[in-house]
Amino acid sequence: MAEAKSRSVGDTERSWCRAVLGGTGIAVLVLRTSKVPDFSRLQASFHALQTSHPILRSRLLTNSSTNSFTFVTSPSPSLRLASHALPANVTDPLTHVLEVQLNRNTWHESSNEEVFFATVYTLPAQSTSIVALRLHVSACDRTTALLLLRELLTLMEEDSHDYNGKEEASLAIEDLVPRGKCKNGLWTRGLHMLAYSINSFTLTNLNFVDPKTPRFSQVLRLQLNQNDTKDLLAGCKWSGIKLCGVLVAAGLMATHCSKRSSRKYGVVTLTDCRSSLEPPLTDNFGFYHSAILNSHEMKGGERLWELAKRTYEEFSKSKKSNKHLSDMAELNFLMCKAIENPGLTPSASLRTSIMSVFEDTVVDNGGKKQREVGVEDYMGCASVHGVGPSIAIFDTIRDGSLDCVCVYPAPLHSRDQMLELVGKMKTILIEAAKTYKE
Repeated sequence: MAEAKSRSVGDTERSWCRAVLGGTGIAVLVLRTSKVPDFSRLQASFHALQTSHPILRSRLLTNSSTNSFTFVTSPSPSLRLASHALPANVTDPLTHVLEVQLNRNTWHESSNEEVFFATVYTLPAQSTSIVALRLHVSACDRTTALLLLRELLTLMEEDSHDYNGKEEASLAIEDLVPRGKCKNGLWTRGLHMLAYSINSFTLTNLNFVDPKTPRFSQVLRLQLNQNDTKDLLAGCKWSGIKLCGVLVAAGLMATHCSKRSSRKYGVVTLTDCRSSLEPPLTDNFGFYHSAILNSHEMKGGERLWELAKRTYEEFSKSKKSNKHLSDMAELNFLMCKAIENPGLTPSASLRTSIMSVFEDTVVDNGGKKQREVGVEDYMGCASVHGVGPSIAIFDTIRDGSLDCVCVYPAPLHSRDQMLELVGKMKTILIEAAKTYKE
């Protein structure tokens, strides 16, 4: 019999383990299907994925006395597909299931828990079903979620599932950063810690509606049609920036529009480090993103494309100086300190920035193939109600149309408040797209 393999989590993974206990870092992917799936075939598909990717058949072992975490990887797949019926009065099943899963925190309840769960939700008297995948973020960043979706769709088409097995999970990101790029010197690290700490007290937050009631994650969707998306991307190309710069600018303008004085806002940009690691990674499952925190001053009256270029260039400058690698330890430390001491943040809100975005937008042109296997729609994101931004944006261009899942902590922020913010962002983006309309 093969034995279980184990390794201690890396520093970034440890930060997410600490965060998940409070409710931030639960990754969920939900798919709406046009028919009730074949349970045995779906179970076999998940087992094939677990066989191919050891991190998916791992458990997180928590030692509360030493506050340490360990990945224990089983030699064989163990996922058990669950099934639930949805109430007949649910009007938006996809969003409903997404929010239910974002707020289901089994890791808070157990010190020895799987990292990967799957559930099928059925609707009474309908052929529609929702397939929900829930993963611990220490084992699943956005790239992993995308790879998981693509492999699952392929497996759902195949009659046999003959995947090559691997024995143990891949190394942590810190173990793969090229020598000399991961750590700052003691003096430099001290200065960075001081700068991050001081700057955090000067940053403006979105108004808090209810900072006392226990929190949970809710989602909204921001979507543009193909024509507006095409024009917006044309503007990005002309300006020499990525879409994340435009999303940041729209978010800052929507937040600051009612302010009459100059304010600074914090923005976190997450970037996939796989290609920068040694050796470079391509299809490895796990968490291999890092964060860059920039602050941006808003005075009012900014124009979107000028602001987008300014904010993107600040991020790009930080990345070129390798801050996404060199400052990992500092940001992980500050994240854990905020978790341990909520009072260090305004109103004990645990807000670390006004918003978070991803450097690279996911492009998915597989709608036709997805519909062939019965997948009509899907959404994916991670929870943020423990520690994190006021709004996290998970953007995808699906068959030419921009589709953003926007996650926020409720009732710290109300749905009406976030509907207004996201609505303003959409209006700003559409108006900006008209500038480059062909």
